[in-house]
Order: sequence, then C-alpha cells, then structure tokens
Amino acid sequence: MAPSKPGKASPAPKKEKIHHPSSRKAGQLARNALRKGKLGNLASKRGQKHNSLVDVYGFFFHALPEEGALTLPELHQIIQEIWLTRYDDELEQERAARRKGRPKSTKEMKLEALKISETENYRTGLEVPDLTHPPTVEIFRRWDQKEVAFIQLLRFIRIFSGEPEVALVSKPGKHLSITGVSESIQQDGDEVMGDKG
Repeated sequence: MAPSKPGKASPAPKKEKIHHPSSRKAGQLARNALRKGKLGNLASKRGQKHNSLVDVYGFFFHALPEEGALTLPELHQIIQEIWLTRYDDELEQERAARRKGRPKSTKEMKLEALKISETENYRTGLEVPDLTHPPTVEIFRRWDQKEVAFIQLLRFIRIFSGEPEVALVSKPGKHLSITGVSESIQQDGDEVMGDKG
C-alpha cells in the first residue's frame, strides 16, 4: 500500500486588516458601510409604505358589495361612517388613560393628526378605487390583497365631502375591460399590419 501524503493543516483564519483612519481604504470602507445603511433604510421605508397601501386598499376591498357596485351616496357613507371613524375607539382609550393635567401621549397626537389629515384630504378630494363602476368592482374582486401593483389596473375617482354628487375620474385604470380596448380592434390592427407584409 502506498504511503499516504501528510495532509495540509487548515489555514488559520485571517485577521481583519486594520487601516489607518485617514487612509484611502478606510474612506472607501466607510462610504461602503454608509451606502449599505442607506439602502437598508430605503428598503425598510419602502416595505412600510407597501404595507400601509395594502391596508388602505384592503379597507376598500372589504367594503365591496357582494353583488354589483355601490352608488356614490353609499361610497360617501362608507367613507364618513367607517373610514374616517376607524381610529375613534383607540383615540378615546388614549384620552381616558391620560390623567388630568398630563400632556397628550405621542400615540394620541399621531392619531389626532392622522384624523385631521384624512378629514382635510376628504374635504379637498379623496382618491379612492371607483366602487361605483361595475368593471372596476369586478376586477377588484380578483385582487389577492397582497400585490399593490395590481391596484394600477383599477379606475380611481376623487370624491369631495362638500360635493357628494361629484366624482372625478383621477386615474382611468389600465385593465382592458376598463380602457375599452377590445380584442376585435387589436385583431383588426393585426390584420392591417399583416396585409402590408
């Protein structure tokens, strides 16, 4: 039997190289760490925004009628009675928990600011999915309640608290059933293109 070769010992772990604080390499490492930190913060903010949008659209998803579409007065009623009052119980609990003479808690101030902001937004024009438009409602029912990009397919309207009979289309929607582009028009276009070739 052939003699076995002595195996190499595993290399010792390398020690981290220490750079002079004023060196170019130290500057590069610091910039790299700063960039990674900023990217991490952006990803976290993007995730928070995504979650808040899912919550907002989820509210309107659950407001969908079982059949058909809502009327404009029904949509206003949902906004006034449910959307704008959804934090009232939490706000009352915060007020009740505060002892007399104590300043408002941070949570209470945030809830009050949010309520004022949403009420003002509704007064000046709140943009909501058009739950009065049957094709939009039909498409919205297919949403998985996770993907925010799906919402771009829907038609949106802007409604005003002072003018409940007015609804302006703010985003026409991108789905084929909403835009009105039919397959027959596309096929006719293809045929014309085919005749030229």
